[in-house]
Amino acid sequence: MFDTLKMKLWQKNQFIPDIQNAPMRTAFRGLPKLDNSKCNNCGECAKICPTGALNVNPLSIDLGKCTLCGKCKRFCENHAIDFTNYYKLGADKREKLIITEEITPEEYHKKAIEVRKEIYSIFNRSIKFRQVSAGGCNGCEMELNAAGNANFDMGRFGIDFVASARHADGIVVTGPISKNMAYALEDCYKSCPDPKVVVLCGACAISGGIFQDSQELNREFIDKYKIDLYIPGCPTHPLTFINAILDFIRKKA
Repeated sequence: MFDTLKMKLWQKNQFIPDIQNAPMRTAFRGLPKLDNSKCNNCGECAKICPTGALNVNPLSIDLGKCTLCGKCKRFCENHAIDFTNYYKLGADKREKLIITEEITPEEYHKKAIEVRKEIYSIFNRSIKFRQVSAGGCNGCEMELNAAGNANFDMGRFGIDFVASARHADGIVVTGPISKNMAYALEDCYKSCPDPKVVVLCGACAISGGIFQDSQELNREFIDKYKIDLYIPGCPTHPLTFINAILDFIRKKA
């Protein structure tokens, strides 16, 4: 017991005290910052985007497709494209992930997620997820695992991953949904008791990412069932995931 107390005294509190206002390193690529006045509509930046996330005239970036690789920023000689380190990127509707020039971090966070009364009344204190890796590369999966470590400790907010879909309030999908995982994903969804939510986590889950044109995908699940929350990233940062879930279940309009 004394060894445990000494270790606690020496290590102090490892968790981030204020997860919703935690500082992010400046090198992190988060919400895009676009400037149409500097864009000459050459379209070259769109050509090098590996997922087709970038459009010109007017300039916009689809966070549902964007891998945050930064190629467009490095390629644009006019500096029309930049990225902030703002990490609260979750949205409750697919179209809200389209970022244009006028969208600031404050404006985005204000409108991106609107709490539904039924979600708040049922899940505001606790929500449990079954995570399904539907053909993912394990990048998002590793970050979701990190969300539960001593540093981020999402369990203190009542957010946890469970081993069985029958114990879950919903599913978190990562990966582009390969043909081999399509049936297992739907089976997992049907095994969750109602009411339940569906969260797409990462560019691959939201749009197919760099695999979107592959013939080995079966994304019928996305069209068949209602998606409650989209959380961008490649991979999705733990702070992005936790804040999106907290906004989804607790944020007051």
